[in-house]
Amino acid sequence: MAEERFSASVYVARLARAAELARDAGLDAVIVTPGPDLQYLTGSRASTFERLTALVVPADGDPYVVVPRMELAALRASAVGEAGIEVRDWVDGDDPYALALRGLGVLRRLAVAEAAPALHTVPLASTADARLELATPVLRRQRMVKDAAELDALREAGAAIDRVHARMAQWLRPGRTERQVAADIAAAIVEEGHAVADFVIVGSGPNGADPHHEVSDRVIGEGETVVVDIGGPTALGYNSDSTRTYATGEVGAGIREAYDALQRAQQAAVDAVRPGASAQSVDAAARAVLADAGFADRFIHRTGHGIGLSVHEEPYIVAGNGIELQPGMAFSIEPGVYFPGEWGARIEDIVIVTDDGVERLNVRPHELAVLS
Repeated sequence: MAEERFSASVYVARLARAAELARDAGLDAVIVTPGPDLQYLTGSRASTFERLTALVVPADGDPYVVVPRMELAALRASAVGEAGIEVRDWVDGDDPYALALRGLGVLRRLAVAEAAPALHTVPLASTADARLELATPVLRRQRMVKDAAELDALREAGAAIDRVHARMAQWLRPGRTERQVAADIAAAIVEEGHAVADFVIVGSGPNGADPHHEVSDRVIGEGETVVVDIGGPTALGYNSDSTRTYATGEVGAGIREAYDALQRAQQAAVDAVRPGASAQSVDAAARAVLADAGFADRFIHRTGHGIGLSVHEEPYIVAGNGIELQPGMAFSIEPGVYFPGEWGARIEDIVIVTDDGVERLNVRPHELAVLS
């Protein structure tokens, strides 16, 4: 059965845009090996092996795919055939690098996607007698601004992960271990419409003060905060990522004070999202609220990251990133406060930049949810 993907016309348009951007950048061609960029441009979810599979997008000319003959069946699950992309297959003993470069002429600037392994980039550079450069500036520019089909896929993913958070009281309670709770959450992520559970963080008590804690055998206690950060791809490959902080009973006034400041900070960052605003200004909006409340040193990571076929991609919502936000960009807003050895909290939504502001994809309540 073919994997779920967009129509061939979507990929034809993306390939045409990639060639246009390559020309604008002065590149002769872009070579894309398996990974998120290949999936974006063709719908193919091929894996990288010792045999070369690559999409070649000339700045002038038609794109084509080089693929081992033994991998042709897997390629048929993509839009390559429907989109009319030329396929150059090869067998062991052939030179796939010469095949990939055939017809490109004298190369001055050849770019490769960042997922390309050295196993293939070194032979490509040698065969081309050219220095390879990263295609990241070209592909980043294209993937950062989502098209309508991608935005719908992200909305679907956001709604699915919200349904999981809505069920949290079924599993999260004192006496259970983080690992037990995480297993139930992972199953629900798939039940609610994801292909897989890509990550499940359950950080109870002091473990919540570690932003990248995953799970442990710690038993969840009464009156603790628990950070639950979960997500994964849906069938189309577009990811969800949402964090809520829960409490297993009433918590003290100090926790309430810090959490209320965190909630205001998250809202301030969301309110700062609009076309033309800089990524760093959104980060600054969250930090200003926490600084005014006396918690500046408790926020120890960036405010957000782009999301799409990768859970973390550009744009990054961080100090020093002056990139202007554009309609169609999608990213997380996830400030946190962390008290090492004691507790932590984070609130995370995925948002989309619209023509006149912002759209939130996660709408579960942001208050500290006390589960009884």
